[in-house]
Amino acid sequence: VKVSVYQWNNYVDVQIEMSPQPLQDGVCGNVNGNHADDTTQAIIQRVGARVRPSDNLLSGKAIIMFTPQMAKMMARECDATRQASYQASCSASLGVPAGELVVKSCMFDECFGM
Repeated sequence: VKVSVYQWNNYVDVQIEMSPQPLQDGVCGNVNGNHADDTTQAIIQRVGARVRPSDNLLSGKAIIMFTPQMAKMMARECDATRQASYQASCSASLGVPAGELVVKSCMFDECFGM
């Protein structure tokens, strides 16, 4: 395993090089050779939307954004049934109440596949 860490003023990049492991999955996919199941929504379905705040190992706090423009876009382009479903799954996977900003940001990502 080779780990490279690049620390910047406002974030950290980490590159991990390793041989595939059984049940490996994450942001870059599941290494099964099928790129069709490596979409953002497919990965979120398998491993969750975000790291739970209680599981965060970093000393800093992520800046979570959910702008009024994002709220308008979601209201206009993501129907209420999908929003309700995403709110429930985001809240459950993050372990925080549905009204939290991180849940709204997660819902936006689910609606628009980010």
